[in-house]
Amino acid sequence: MIKKVLLDPGHGRETPGKRSPVWKDGTQLLEWSYNREITKRVFDELKAKGVDVEIIVTEERDITLTERCNRANVIARRVGVNNTLLVSIHCNAALNVKASGWEVHTSPGITRAEPYANVLWFEAQKVLPKGTKMRGDFRDGNKCWDSNFTILTKTACPAVLTENLFMTTESDCKYLLSAAGKDAIVKLHVDGILKILEMK
Repeated sequence: MIKKVLLDPGHGRETPGKRSPVWKDGTQLLEWSYNREITKRVFDELKAKGVDVEIIVTEERDITLTERCNRANVIARRVGVNNTLLVSIHCNAALNVKASGWEVHTSPGITRAEPYANVLWFEAQKVLPKGTKMRGDFRDGNKCWDSNFTILTKTACPAVLTENLFMTTESDCKYLLSAAGKDAIVKLHVDGILKILEMK
């Protein structure tokens, strides 16, 4: 049963390339800044509801993956690795400027994180606009992608990583930058995490 939630705002100010193109209207999404804004809002809403939640990276600078995992593991081992969930929040990117949609990742194989990833996937499906592509690797019956991301494989506790639409696709990016888009990304994480906390 999850009792402690750790939030990781993916990437830092210096991480190369983690930004959208500059669109014709002059707007641009900087992933390090966007992830921190969303993560702080998720934190505030969960905290207001009495959730034991902590952001593991509060710095703007790029914190290494090893350090991120170490920070998560110190906390998880203190409160119990099976009682802790790490959620790493990101925006996706691709060379294909038409790539679109939402997805969630866990480490490869059958893991403790898969049921939690499925909850977030279904909450995203509910909250995001009708017609949003819900991406996933459905071959094993789960909605999540199996990925060897360090933040998933080197953490002692269950960990999931969300890719919240494609910042390199103009329609996705404009939605992410809109007030409605930010509200939706926050809501799917908050609602999903609250449901996960109710799981036995």
